Amino acid sequence: MLVLVGDMHRDMRTISLNFLSNARLRTHLLKEVEKHTLVVLDSWIENSIIFAQDEAKKFTFNLMAEHIMSLKPGKPETEQLKKEYITFMKGVVSAPLNLPGTAYRKALKSRSIILKFIEQKMEERVKKKTEDNDQNELLGWVLKNSNLSKEQVLDLVLSLLFAGHETSSVAIALCIYFLQGCPTAVRQLEEEHIEISKAKREFGETELSWDDYKKMEFTQCVISETLRLGNVVRFLHRKAIKNVRYKGYDIPCGWKVLPVIAAVHLDPSLFDQPWHFNPWRWLQNNTRGSQNATTASNNFMPFGGGPRLCAGTELAKLEMAVFIHYLVLNFRWELADTDEALAFPFVDFPKGLPIRVQRHAL
Repeated sequence: MLVLVGDMHRDMRTISLNFLSNARLRTHLLKEVEKHTLVVLDSWIENSIIFAQDEAKKFTFNLMAEHIMSLKPGKPETEQLKKEYITFMKGVVSAPLNLPGTAYRKALKSRSIILKFIEQKMEERVKKKTEDNDQNELLGWVLKNSNLSKEQVLDLVLSLLFAGHETSSVAIALCIYFLQGCPTAVRQLEEEHIEISKAKREFGETELSWDDYKKMEFTQCVISETLRLGNVVRFLHRKAIKNVRYKGYDIPCGWKVLPVIAAVHLDPSLFDQPWHFNPWRWLQNNTRGSQNATTASNNFMPFGGGPRLCAGTELAKLEMAVFIHYLVLNFRWELADTDEALAFPFVDFPKGLPIRVQRHAL
C-alpha cells in the first residue's frame, strides 16, 4: 500500500478506513484492545523483569492477528506466524544481499511462509463461503465485500499485519520509557485513571466505554508528546509523479522525496525545549512550554498527512490509551538495565527495554 498510486491505492485505503472506522472502534475494537491489554498485563509477575518492547509487540500483534484473521493469542499457529514476522522485520531493514545466511534471505523465506499462511486462511473462508461471524475480521470481510484479486488481498493483509503492530508497539515502549523518567506525569496519569475507574465502580461497570476513553485528556497529551519526541516514523517515502517546482527547487518526475518529520518535531523554533519530554505542552491554555492548536496541526505529523494519512491513526491512539490506563492503575516500574531507543532506520530498543515491575492497586 505504501507504493500504490491511483485507483488501487484508493480502493485499498478505503477498505482499511472502513474496517478501522470510528464506529468499529466504539462497537468492536475498544473491547478487543482492552481484552488483549489485560492478557499481557495479567501475565506480569510481581517484582520481575519484563522486556517492555517484547510485551508491547505481543499485545499489538495478538490484537491485529485476531482482528485480521481471527487468530487466537497463544495458539501454535499464532506464535509461529509471530516468529516469522520477527524474521521478516529484521530483513526489511537489512542490506539487500540475497545470500545464504543473510537477514535478507531469511526475510524472503519468512515472507513466503507468511503469504502461504494467509492464502491458506483465504481458501478456508472461500470453502465455507465466509460465514457471518467472519465479518468481524478483515480477511473475511474483504473476501465478501470487495473485488480485490487474490494477490491484492494477500498484499493488503501482509501490509496491515505489519503496519498494524510494529509501529504501535514501539510507540507503547517509548511511552513506558519516557514515563519512567517523568514521575510527575505518572502521578497525573494515575489521578486521571483513578477518577475514571472510581466512577465505573460506582455504576457497577467493569469494561471501559467510549466515554471513558474520551475522558483521558492528559493521557492524550502523553501520547502526543511520546509521538513527537519518539518519532516512531522519522521520515516518509514519497515519489514525484510529475515535475515539481518547490521553493525555487526543481524535483524531476520519478525522483524520491523523503520528508523528515522528525526534524520538524525537534525544531526549537516550533517546540520549546524540543528534546524535553513535556506532555503539558499539549494542554490548552498551559504555561509549560505551550503548543497552540494552529502550530500543532501544521507541524505535528506522527501519522503523516494528506491522502496518505495513516489509516490506523485512531486505533493506534486507542491502543496506547487503554494500555496506559491499565498500566498505571496496576503497576509501578523502573529500568532494570540501561537501554535507550535507537533509530536505524526504525526505532528500536537494543535490549528490549527491560523494566522491573511492582504491582499496586489504585
